[in-house]
Amino acid sequence: MEQRFRSIFGEDPRLYQAPGRVNLIGEHTDYNEGFVFPAAIGLQCWIAASPRTDQKLVIHSDAFAETREIDLSSKEIVLTHTWSDYPAGVVLYLQRAGFRVRGANLLFHSEIPIGAGLSSSAAIEIATACALLDLCGCAIDRLQVARLCQQAENEFVGARCGIMDQFVALHGQRGHALLLDCRSLEYELLPVPESAKLVICNTMVKHQLASNEYNRRRADCEEAFRVLSSRISGIRALRDVTVEQLEKQRSTLPEILWRRTYHVVSENDRVLEAAAALRTGDLRELGRRMNESHGSLRDLYQVSCPELDLMVELALRQEGTYGARMTGGGFGGCTINLVDAQHTNSFRDQIARDYENAMRLRPEIYVCSPDHGAGVVASETETAFGSHE
Repeated sequence: MEQRFRSIFGEDPRLYQAPGRVNLIGEHTDYNEGFVFPAAIGLQCWIAASPRTDQKLVIHSDAFAETREIDLSSKEIVLTHTWSDYPAGVVLYLQRAGFRVRGANLLFHSEIPIGAGLSSSAAIEIATACALLDLCGCAIDRLQVARLCQQAENEFVGARCGIMDQFVALHGQRGHALLLDCRSLEYELLPVPESAKLVICNTMVKHQLASNEYNRRRADCEEAFRVLSSRISGIRALRDVTVEQLEKQRSTLPEILWRRTYHVVSENDRVLEAAAALRTGDLRELGRRMNESHGSLRDLYQVSCPELDLMVELALRQEGTYGARMTGGGFGGCTINLVDAQHTNSFRDQIARDYENAMRLRPEIYVCSPDHGAGVVASETETAFGSHE
């Protein structure tokens, strides 16, 4: 990548990286102030960067073979509806937060598949923020960076994601999953035994309704909260509603809103139960909660699709599978599978054959362990920004 940067910009760069993520359990709970249980993975977005003497930001993507220039002295950054909106949005919100972003050359290269539900967008955002803040000599406040990058994606790009993706991209730690309270942003790092692997199966499909339906689900949750908050005292978000309270209010909600809310409420309980299982090393119990999560996402939240359902079904037939579920926003993308390490090779080979035979699509399968968060890459060694408590 350094050689590629020199061929484009004629300078020696500094390297930065930010990881993709997979969510073990806790889907569509983050924007309801609930609980999530993600892990950073060893698929990275890389940025090679060097400072400029002018007020231009020149960004180039290897994946799209495109270059965009941003005038940092301009009062307006234009939305283009392309990949470059993600770094452009970060620039805008860093500036609004008072950071004096300097001109720079940036070359992007990502190992994270686009549209697979592994948070390629958050990795671009976090890597961009870390590179630009480092180049201007600014301290890296990981929580502030996560919030600014989420804000950029919500308000500039227009994807109404919660903070999970940006948070774990900065706070992930090798060998650990991260239990995050999306209200307080308190988190707990829990070790994942080396005897188990996170196997990510990419269905290689992404249905076009995904982004619109994601925003629609969020609007459904907001409307359900509006109704319930007038009937249940003391709730600030759907996260505060119990299953018992929801059952009593079933007649007050349209069926579709009741289904959405029941998923969110029960999913929060499953996340806490899954974390408790991992604390005691009970991988089978963790797997059961993952299985239940997929059923809820399929039947109540209705964000699965035939390809995801088939991938989960195939996984649960394999020896050594503890649990399987869709991960990410839905309507395509990936499943996450918790698999005994001794069976990962046979799992990968059999799933690939069975899925291709059924769908005439060859899936991509990634065998992972939890990895570390964003950092500077110095002398081929990745080092995280800041300290991890």
